[in-house]
Parts: sequence; structure tokens; C-alpha cells
Amino acid sequence: MKKNVVFAVLFVIIFSMTAISSEGAVGVKVTWLGHAAFKIEGAGKIIYVDPYITNNPMAAIKVDDIDKADYIFITHGHGDHIGDSVAISKKTGAVVLANGELSEWLKTQGVEKVQTMYFGGGSNFDFGHVKMVYALHGSTISGSVNGGVAAGFVFNIGGVKIYHAGDTGLTKEMELLADEKIDIALLPVGGHFTMDLKDAVRAIEFIKPVKVIPMHYDTFPPIKADVRQLVELVGKKAEIVILNPGESM
Repeated sequence: MKKNVVFAVLFVIIFSMTAISSEGAVGVKVTWLGHAAFKIEGAGKIIYVDPYITNNPMAAIKVDDIDKADYIFITHGHGDHIGDSVAISKKTGAVVLANGELSEWLKTQGVEKVQTMYFGGGSNFDFGHVKMVYALHGSTISGSVNGGVAAGFVFNIGGVKIYHAGDTGLTKEMELLADEKIDIALLPVGGHFTMDLKDAVRAIEFIKPVKVIPMHYDTFPPIKADVRQLVELVGKKAEIVILNPGESM
């Protein structure tokens, strides 16, 4: 009798954990907007990352289409990543998060809600947790203004972990991300300024994500890439999800 009770309790606990995990996965929506721009929806919040929309030939939307945004995360100071962050924040009241130098610059542009982040243990938010992680890239703003250091972000939303790598080359620090147990990795693959397809395969081996969405390719001639090759190159190491701008998973 006692054994039956124990098994029943264990079944309820396992079933509950599975239900929570499934609900969390279903409850997070990731939309590629072209280039490195993403819209992430989860826990009742709307998050934009590197919202380069205006002048982006691959952009799936216009700034005028954005009516609501709660947070904007900027990986570094280059114009194709700061993008329309200032305009979107002013329009929606979204909080903009970036490194210290970039945060100070944002204030000079009239952004009222700015929050500084740096590498470390991360920060808790009303949608979950975010950790800033290393990226191998520059961060100069408008050619001469100090934009601090380039970075990526690991989002934990309802137990779903999403890694936005920002612009980065292949780096051994990516091996540390394996401990994060990333569900979805958003990785640049266009080469020239960032990893190419070959380096992205190594990054996937380091990070060990469940799924990968390629980004930062085909926007301009120097970063043209046949991302379909990534499926064959990666094999069973991860599921490659190739989205068209505006598509979601």
C-alpha cells in the first residue's frame, strides 16, 4: 500500500514537471525580423533584441507596426544592431538594456528608460532572468563614439533558455554556455564580420543547444550564405530552424 502511494506521488510530481516544461516551451515565441533583430514574447512581455528595422533590406516589419514593447536589449554599438532602439523606446516606453558606455549614449539620444548591464551573474526581470555573456566583436557607435564591449544575452523565460549571440567570432568562451543548457541559440553565420557556417558548427558543438536559428546573413553582399548547408554540416548535433524574416517558432 505504501509503495503504491509513493509511486502515485512520484507520478504526479513527474507529470507536473513535464506539464510546466511543456507550457513554458509553448508559451515562448521567437520571431526573426531579419539580420540580428528578434522579437521574443513570453511571460506576458514583448522583448526586442537588436531591432535594426529601418534601412534593413530584410526587415519583416516597419517601426510604425510596433505598438507595444516592454524591453529592448542591444548587444553592441554598431548601427545595424542599435537600429531603431531609440525610436521604439520613445514610442512604446520600453526599457533599453545595454552595456554602460552604450547606455550613457542612449541617454544623450533622449531615451528615458535605460538600464545598464555587464558580464556577471545576470539580473532578474518580471519575465525571468537575463545574463550578459562575452562576444568577440567591436562596439564603436557611429564610427568614433565608444560603445563599450560587445556582448550576447542568455534569456531564461519560463524555463526556456534562449541565447542571442550578437555579432561574434568563434570563441572558446562558448564552451561555458553548455552548462546553461540552451534551448534555442540565435547564431550569426554570414561570415566576414562574424562566424561563418564552418565556425557556427564548432560553436554548436561548444554550446550544445537543442535548436539553432541562423541569423546575420544575406542582409548585405559580404554576408551571403547558404544556410541550408548548415543542416547537413550540423547533422544530429542540433535541430537547425531556418526562418524567413517575419516567421516564428
